[in-house]
Amino acid sequence: MKAMILAAGRGERLRPLTLHTPKPLVRAGGVPLIEYHIHALKKSGFTDVVINHAWLGQQIEDHLQDGSAFGVRISYSREGEPLETGGGIFQALPLLGDAPFLIVNGDIWTDCDYRQLNKMDGALAHLVLVDNPLHNPEGDFYLKDGHIVEQGACEQRLTYSGIAVLHPTLFNGCEPGAFKLAPLLRAAISAGRVSGQHYKGRWVDVGTHERLAEVERLIQAGE
Repeated sequence: MKAMILAAGRGERLRPLTLHTPKPLVRAGGVPLIEYHIHALKKSGFTDVVINHAWLGQQIEDHLQDGSAFGVRISYSREGEPLETGGGIFQALPLLGDAPFLIVNGDIWTDCDYRQLNKMDGALAHLVLVDNPLHNPEGDFYLKDGHIVEQGACEQRLTYSGIAVLHPTLFNGCEPGAFKLAPLLRAAISAGRVSGQHYKGRWVDVGTHERLAEVERLIQAGE
């Protein structure tokens, strides 16, 4: 299975850090955020990684190069203009192949073991959900018996972590350009073809200075 790190965001809420540095290269504990993902992917057996980028993306390529220093092979999907999540993944499909692939948001920090995400069982997508953080108290999806559903199936909705396994056929009928991933997922959920799991380990959406500081605290505490 190949993996894709989504790294095309501008990181507006992390300014001024991201005025001259792409968000995936912002450091936590002295290490660029994207390196945590690459090390975790390598540890989990992933050797082929695709990274999309737009804002200051050449810095990402200059830093990571072909991935050999990390024990992986890195390919890049360059976006002249940001294509949003759906459009970015769609553009990268020729690099990802015909089999299911893992996606990871480049601006999260987690200790999730990606080895547990290798099975699709006929689903078009498999989403990793986490407990609702303070910035998303209402959550995104319900999880019932290993399937993602949208309507009142359990006590509380959970938050999409930014980690998923997708099948390329999820994008059938899509056209090049900018579009969101969420409508494709909701259509597949309505068709009963999205599975999921609840991850209860460490996870932070590093979208603000406060959350970046939270990651720093976790690292310093040896977490």
